[in-house]
Amino acid sequence: MPAATTAALVCLILYVSDGDSVTARCRSEQGSAWQTPIRIADIDAPELHQAFGMASRTQLAQLCLHREALVTPQAHDIYGRMVARLQCGEQDAAAAQLQSGMAWLYTRDTARKAALVPLEAGARHERAGLWSQKRPMAPWNYRKRYGAHGSSGQPRADSAAAQ
Repeated sequence: MPAATTAALVCLILYVSDGDSVTARCRSEQGSAWQTPIRIADIDAPELHQAFGMASRTQLAQLCLHREALVTPQAHDIYGRMVARLQCGEQDAAAAQLQSGMAWLYTRDTARKAALVPLEAGARHERAGLWSQKRPMAPWNYRKRYGAHGSSGQPRADSAAAQ
């Protein structure tokens, strides 16, 4: 797998692990192909066993699964996943997840944050998705409390997705 770069890749989304993680088959300009796990940059979605976890996964699958996506790598995380911006069709996956209330904003990139804050704020105001709950628990707090396995005690479908 090539090192993280800012050059965009064209990838086919093969599998959606949860609301912010996918597996894709990417190809280089030279024609070589490889399969890679991708963590969507700038968001953190509910864990699968958490309220709205499956709904978040379903929303992302409807947007991206079995479709070509434009993937712009940003880095690699401690689990070896590519952290990338993901555009499925004409839609930015992070923006779509935030706007529908299926993820929390999770970025240090100030320019990107400025563009995404209004989307999360709108979802909160409309009480969309996870914001319909009285006190939604952020996934980083959920992982701290329950770990990567969640409250069921069973390993998640993508247990490496916990940060």
